Amino acid sequence: MANFQLDIAKFGGTSVADFKAMTSSVQVSASNPNTRLVVVSACAGVTNILVELASGACSRDKIEELIKKLYDIHYEIASKVATTDICLKFIKEHLNEIRDLANEAAMERSDALTDRIVSHGELMSSFLIVEVFKLHGYNAKWFDVRQVMRTDSCFGHAQPLVEVVESLCKTHLAPLLQEDNIVVTQGFIASNSEGMTTTLGRGGSDYTAALLGEALAASTISIWTDVPGVYTTDPRLVPHAKPIDELTYLEAAEMATFGAKILHPSTLIPAVRRGIPVYVGSSKEPEKGGTWVKPETTSHPAFRAVALRKNQTLIVLASPKMVGASGFLAKVFGVFAKYNQSIDLVSTSEVSIAVTLDAGSNTSGISQLNESMLNELRQFCHVKVEHNLSLVAVIGNEMSNIPGTATKAFDAIENYAVRMICYGASNHNLCFLVDEDKAVSALTALHKHLLED
Repeated sequence: MANFQLDIAKFGGTSVADFKAMTSSVQVSASNPNTRLVVVSACAGVTNILVELASGACSRDKIEELIKKLYDIHYEIASKVATTDICLKFIKEHLNEIRDLANEAAMERSDALTDRIVSHGELMSSFLIVEVFKLHGYNAKWFDVRQVMRTDSCFGHAQPLVEVVESLCKTHLAPLLQEDNIVVTQGFIASNSEGMTTTLGRGGSDYTAALLGEALAASTISIWTDVPGVYTTDPRLVPHAKPIDELTYLEAAEMATFGAKILHPSTLIPAVRRGIPVYVGSSKEPEKGGTWVKPETTSHPAFRAVALRKNQTLIVLASPKMVGASGFLAKVFGVFAKYNQSIDLVSTSEVSIAVTLDAGSNTSGISQLNESMLNELRQFCHVKVEHNLSLVAVIGNEMSNIPGTATKAFDAIENYAVRMICYGASNHNLCFLVDEDKAVSALTALHKHLLED
């Protein structure tokens, strides 16, 4: 769509955490003259505070305490720009609305209300970083992404309407990019056809950048975070994690899906559709390089990485009627579909079926288990629900076609109780469900056994 090279830069929460971080991000962005569009997350820690305010569990005193925290985070930035008064007015207006909505949530919470509350994090951070750009002599313009990022009404984890997004970008956003300025907008937030605020799920700012990149035919998408690229696992959990120079779209998508926090699980779908290379680097240490994610790489190791995804729910459905019967699985999946519940992993035996649900992908972080759904399932099978579980995944290439790969993985976790195994549906992953308090230990064991020299 763009008749010039358009690079999109997305900066995560740690990259806009405070004035110093924002200044580094401005310098990184400005170092590439083709960066015309900047997408930002909320300041580090802000979304968690907003989710707490949206939980409905806060007293009036607690609400005021959290509002004060939000004010302090944003004041630290606003106090250092030339337009402090304008920034403080903007911040106070948003904090007043957050306060009103939090009091409303205390009476009755909902996912729609949660989306309205958490959206203010990105709105405030994006407004402030525009002023940091201006402070350093760059032309920057604030743009409300809800004008173009249209989704369905699945609050907390909304799905974008891709064709509508492209049409709206052509009308409202593309003309601004033709001008001599840097357009700054928000990740994560969107709106439905009625103008109600929605969100793309936790970590959705990456997805926003990719969707905008697809709609505008961007040349590259850069994801700037607090680590120099994608690692073989989370270096904050496993100190011996190693950086990866390049990943295929498929490998990166598998890593994101199974918990690697560097990329949102859906990020690469729009990039793949347009064939847009994605770069992941550190806004604090851009000189250290990063990871390119592209269609093909020069190496295809059996084991590329291990990942961890917390906050998993296991549902085991058992019935003797399953033996030799047809239609049981269809009936079970039909119930889940009726209640708009997305099943993650599936394992079956002769008389039972086990499925996992990922509560962590929802903006609120609250399990969306519907009691009516469980009661409907109980009408034809026994239902057992287990919480406090984590998914540990091994990501690689052609794993089921290479002799001995599964054995190596099983050997690494021989001392751990595994609640569920999922293997065979994909050549690129092997998953284990373990108790949450054992998950990091299991992840470390797998990384040492499979990825450390």
